[in-house]
Amino acid sequence: MRASVNKILLRGVLLLGAVYFLLPIWWLIVSATKSSTQLFGSPPLWFANGFALFDNIRDILTTQDGLFGRWLLNTFLYAGVGAAGATLFSAAAGYVLAKYEFRGREAIFVAILASVLLPAALLVIPLYLLFSQLGIINTIWAVLIPSVVSPFGVFLSRIYAKDSISDDLIAAARVDGAGDLRIFFTISLRIMSPALITVFLFSFVGIWNNFFLPMVTLTDNSLWPVTLGLYFLNSQPSQMNYNLVITGALLSTIPLIIAFFGLQKFWRADLSAGAMKM
Repeated sequence: MRASVNKILLRGVLLLGAVYFLLPIWWLIVSATKSSTQLFGSPPLWFANGFALFDNIRDILTTQDGLFGRWLLNTFLYAGVGAAGATLFSAAAGYVLAKYEFRGREAIFVAILASVLLPAALLVIPLYLLFSQLGIINTIWAVLIPSVVSPFGVFLSRIYAKDSISDDLIAAARVDGAGDLRIFFTISLRIMSPALITVFLFSFVGIWNNFFLPMVTLTDNSLWPVTLGLYFLNSQPSQMNYNLVITGALLSTIPLIIAFFGLQKFWRADLSAGAMKM
């Protein structure tokens, strides 16, 4: 009886947690089907009379000569290239810190670990001053260059490489004539793939939701990511763009959902394969 009560309580807590996390998504979906007037004159968690989702999608895609589509493409560029670069650099740095002995290795790792605790917003102003001297303000490089740096990715890659890649495996590959680069790209990256998928996913989501850095470094609205573009639409006092902003927010979350579920499949497969090998 006590085990049954504990199981019911556990399921109840999990159900409340699921409702807590899914309720904003439900509100976003429901609100995207309403016009601006219906947003304030109907129940917030239920549909209104009339289905305006397709009209809202058409309006957000055609407003300002289709600038929203450009914002989405920019965000795909920043998030895709930035996450790929962050994953590769994190894998290389973590692998070196885990498998190579050199003076100052632990000090470098401690510094990287300490940088994880720093809020990213603290670095925006120093980055702006640096990029202004380099002449890359209001270019895509002002967003891409900081995006490929991921202290958390280096930390996770180092921990995973240290535990998963055997020194004997590296020694055997060197005996067979493989160089360090070949060992890294053909052996180590495959073994580290579960951790690297995690790094890519976290980096992709973080760059996709990045707001403060583009707001400071980008002035050309054709270079804005979707987060900054939606903020601009919402900040126009002379226009009622609430339905467009909400619909744009819904469209901008769809790639994140697809990326999460798509990568989760490979994530589980790699973890299961590693468990079978052990």
